[in-house]
Amino acid sequence: MKIAKWLVGMRNSIRKSARETAELNSLFRFLGIDPEQDRRSVSEATYFACMKVLSESIGKMPLKLLRQDEKNGVHTALKHPLYTVVHDRPNPYMTSSVFWSTVEFNRNHYGNAYVWIQGAGSNTRLWILPFEDVKIYYDDSKILSEQPDIYYVYNHSGKQYVFGSEEVLHFKSSHTLSGIAGVSVREQLRDTIAGAIDSQRMLNKMYKSGFTAKAVLNYTGSLSDANTKELLKMTEAYAKGELAKEGIESMIPMPVGFSLQPLNIKLADNQFIEVKKYTALQIASAFGIKPYQIGDYTKSSYASEQAQQLSFYVDTLLHIVKQYEEELTYKLLSREEVRSGYRFKFNIASILRADLATQISTLSQGVSNFIYTPNEARAMLDLGAKEGGDRLLGNGASIPVEMTGNQYKSKEE
Repeated sequence: MKIAKWLVGMRNSIRKSARETAELNSLFRFLGIDPEQDRRSVSEATYFACMKVLSESIGKMPLKLLRQDEKNGVHTALKHPLYTVVHDRPNPYMTSSVFWSTVEFNRNHYGNAYVWIQGAGSNTRLWILPFEDVKIYYDDSKILSEQPDIYYVYNHSGKQYVFGSEEVLHFKSSHTLSGIAGVSVREQLRDTIAGAIDSQRMLNKMYKSGFTAKAVLNYTGSLSDANTKELLKMTEAYAKGELAKEGIESMIPMPVGFSLQPLNIKLADNQFIEVKKYTALQIASAFGIKPYQIGDYTKSSYASEQAQQLSFYVDTLLHIVKQYEEELTYKLLSREEVRSGYRFKFNIASILRADLATQISTLSQGVSNFIYTPNEARAMLDLGAKEGGDRLLGNGASIPVEMTGNQYKSKEE
């Protein structure tokens, strides 16, 4: 009985929600706003490709917690309780790769991504808050606290939760007027993306119609309006293939004295391909995505794949990665830990990785010039440590700078 009541309640709730959604969409259309634009944007090929490149780029870079000691040496803080949280599993349901890819997708699509910090230390869990359910308020009147602060109000299932600025990781887009909330590329290029969606819809429609836009039906004599409509209706049914189930697909019967003249569309005459390509480059440029990353190799001028990745990192990812690192370091670590040298950092080597021969040559030079120990170089190639490999080795001709020139002096000198 209880289950039946619950189901009835759920049905009524769904009907009410659907009715409210329909009314809200009607209001949006009356105001000239397309309520489906947000959903259709992701279906646009260039927009989706840009989102995919950025999300996967952030997801594939391991996020580590490092510590700089008194001698300026940098060590991975494997024993710190937050290391496993950010590097392996931010919450029980998401891996690190999925989590940070999702955060980046929200940051680009909505302009803002919110992550709630639950717990502390080894009990810390990170949860992504839905953008639609979060509102940002600046309490400059000191209503909620004696100190003015930014508050994140989260509404879910009829309940309201208020989080302070240090309880939420806020990653915003680079497009922001206030510095508090970001503006998505989708909003900035709403008309451009809508045009790209419309062009794809038109192309799909042309495929279905066999690239025939309209046709002129010529006939002699006179027909009543009703007979004319019936004739046109039947002719169009034959042309669209609506009688394919009856075995009639490519033939259109014409009465004596009637002729059908199709009006074909030539995409070349309308420069359709050029306009579509230019629109794609505009969308990609707004995201900071290089043309080759969306399949346009017409103007590729990079000497190698490594040069391409380096250009993408410097021009696009560097700003994004720096924002992540600063936000995580400030809100997940205590002030004492920051003063002790702790900080979060993405391992960019995963996207700038060269081929095996170049890696070995570079690591060999690092070992022979006292930069890496042999075991450190082996670890970068996912090889095990060897006994005696923790000492710095190098060329015996290398000497301290203050001893430069001593090799030319006599023993007495």
